[in-house]
Amino acid sequence: MRYTRLGKTDLNVSVLALGTWAFGGDWGSFDKAEAQGTINSALERGITLFDTAQGYGFGVSERLLGETLWPRVRRDEVIVATKGGLRMDGTTLVRDAGARWLRAGVEASLRNLATDYIDLYQVHWPDPATPADETAAALEQLVAEGKIRHTGVSNYDAKQIDELARDGRVEALQPPYHMFRRDIEVETLPYTAAHDIGVLAYGPLAHGLLGGRMTRQTTFPPDDWRSHSSDFTGATFHRNLEVVAQLDRFAAERGIPLPQLAVAWTTANPAVDVAIVGARRASQLETLTPAADVELSAEDLDAIEGLLADAAPVHGPAPEGM
Repeated sequence: MRYTRLGKTDLNVSVLALGTWAFGGDWGSFDKAEAQGTINSALERGITLFDTAQGYGFGVSERLLGETLWPRVRRDEVIVATKGGLRMDGTTLVRDAGARWLRAGVEASLRNLATDYIDLYQVHWPDPATPADETAAALEQLVAEGKIRHTGVSNYDAKQIDELARDGRVEALQPPYHMFRRDIEVETLPYTAAHDIGVLAYGPLAHGLLGGRMTRQTTFPPDDWRSHSSDFTGATFHRNLEVVAQLDRFAAERGIPLPQLAVAWTTANPAVDVAIVGARRASQLETLTPAADVELSAEDLDAIEGLLADAAPVHGPAPEGM
């Protein structure tokens, strides 16, 4: 495992982080013992950064992470990142980055994670209904109180980050980034690089598409968000499966599995500090973690660029569609 400084922070983190979205229920049911085994395997493989969110089951993922980590490691041996700014309004998931809800979210996350502080707290999605200065002030106050050490955002573009940064610190960004979603390369990554903002890219396997196991016959359980996503049905899905097959052959020619190629491609971008990998089982980490040491040449990256020419964008979900 390799380690790096996250942006302008003092956080020394593994270049691969374990994402725990799958342990919140949005990807279908999961086995708790198996999930805990995955977290333990991540520790054994040198992963020190663990990413979760209040919105991942509203406590389910965070509680499981806390219950698993603290019997195994000291608090200062790992970096815990979580996110807030989403809440349920009846049966609807809505964005709320207001001061009152952010504070309530931090307090809930501290209880769920069974910790006294959060290393990195991120606003999960931009909230156009809340003034940026209110969000920034709330985060600054929580830092001053020692409840969070560093602040960041997720799913923000460069303009939204800049607006928030006028009234407070923005030390990290967690954007979606993978071979089938590259919009952040145009403005967002140049902005984060110029301002030394750490980037933790999520979804490097394109939400499973680059796992290499999907076929035209693949279906998903009704409680898996992909079951009602246009990214994983119909013509778009079938078109991308053809591209995946070409990438799989390219990876095999280089003696590595496709998931490793996908993760290594993400971290090959110099503006990206960390790739967040999601895994349900320890065996999946056995495949993924060697990607931290895979180096792609300029020729490799050029060849991949050519293979991606026929790819259709895979956007992933927004809160309103969950």
